[in-house]
Amino acid sequence: MSNLEKSGTFQLGSFTVKRLGYGAMQLAGKGVFGPPKDRAEAISVLREAVESGVNHIDTSDYYGPHVTNRIIKEALHPYKDGLVIVTKVGATRGADASWNLAFSKEALTQAVHDNLRNLGLDAIDVVNLRAMFDEHGPAEGSLEEQLTVLADLKRQGLIKHIGLSNVTARQVADGRKITEIVCVQNQYNLAHRDDDALIDQLAREGTAYVPFFPLGGFSPLQSTTLSNVARRLEATPLQVALAWLLKRAPNVMLIPGTSSRVHLRENLAAVDIELPADAMSELDGIAAAKAG
Repeated sequence: MSNLEKSGTFQLGSFTVKRLGYGAMQLAGKGVFGPPKDRAEAISVLREAVESGVNHIDTSDYYGPHVTNRIIKEALHPYKDGLVIVTKVGATRGADASWNLAFSKEALTQAVHDNLRNLGLDAIDVVNLRAMFDEHGPAEGSLEEQLTVLADLKRQGLIKHIGLSNVTARQVADGRKITEIVCVQNQYNLAHRDDDALIDQLAREGTAYVPFFPLGGFSPLQSTTLSNVARRLEATPLQVALAWLLKRAPNVMLIPGTSSRVHLRENLAAVDIELPADAMSELDGIAAAKAG
């Protein structure tokens, strides 16, 4: 059994995907804007990830913008059979590196075509619609118009599956009235557990949940409890945080990102970590302690 196979697989639409994948956001420059500091290393990271068995890559054409998709194409095209590439639409980047809402029919259609061109694809495996009603997280608001646009592009054969990102449970339910929703991508980690109920509901329904910022994002997870558990298990805190997510629910699929091959290997090794019951109990208390 290879390393990644230990984590198991889950269905992402029609695709069977290993639960530990790779997120490409950090391949862009500082602030997810501009070119990478080391393009050759970025290409090497992608190639090593796929050679190690990763078959799920998460990206977006607004990373850079256009930077990560072009690097993915340069590193991996023509793509290995079974490699699933997931992207996001719903935003653009300003010249000042700002993140701007791009929700019109024209903007969404252009985004899909930009992703196709920069990735060198005829159809995108999964397109996630990223909601941006509130800069601090999910907020209620209708996604009917935007999902209708993506559903039409799906009927045209340009998209194979549709997912949602940064959304509420109600938006997921409403979205399913328009098109099949194969995954939900929200912020979730040891210290940020607002989606506990949603994860369990999606697990019962057989829908993938893909946490972004699984290691804390721009503010890495820091916890004495996490550090103590990691020390006992002879692992890094971030490896333990990933191992906890894999054990949290069978539908959780991870996309930790890095621009370093060394860090990539550390992330992939998280599947080897066995979390005993006492460690899980300690780790489960981190969010409660933070809330308190």
